[in-house]
Amino acid sequence: MKITKSSEFRVRFNETDPLGIVWHGYYITYFEDGREDFGREYGISYLDIKSHGFVTPIVESSCKHKRPLKYGDLARIETTFEDSPAAKMIYKFKIFNPEGELACVGKTIQVFVSHENELSLNTPKFFADWKARMHAENNFK
Repeated sequence: MKITKSSEFRVRFNETDPLGIVWHGYYITYFEDGREDFGREYGISYLDIKSHGFVTPIVESSCKHKRPLKYGDLARIETTFEDSPAAKMIYKFKIFNPEGELACVGKTIQVFVSHENELSLNTPKFFADWKARMHAENNFK
């Protein structure tokens, strides 16, 4: 089951290399922008998570480049949350260029760590409650 949020962003000058294309490392930043936009939309932002005593560091990330983005491009990112029975958050990303062509795909996995720096092996209650609410509201597809 999945929830997807789509948002647009404009490629800034400082994100490009001397060839005028986005430097590969910035795609991970775009993924973060997508996660933050998703979190604000669905009530599971970094601040929401922090208010429950957790942080969610990334333990895995991947990025596959298909087409370059260029300075000034108005691109679109689709951020998809994938449900998992494990105590983790899985996001998949698709970035599209202004022509609607797939420019990049990627994935991040985050785990729950308490403010005492302890890894949570069980799904935190607030997160289980959030997922149940998303199921009930038919946001999972």
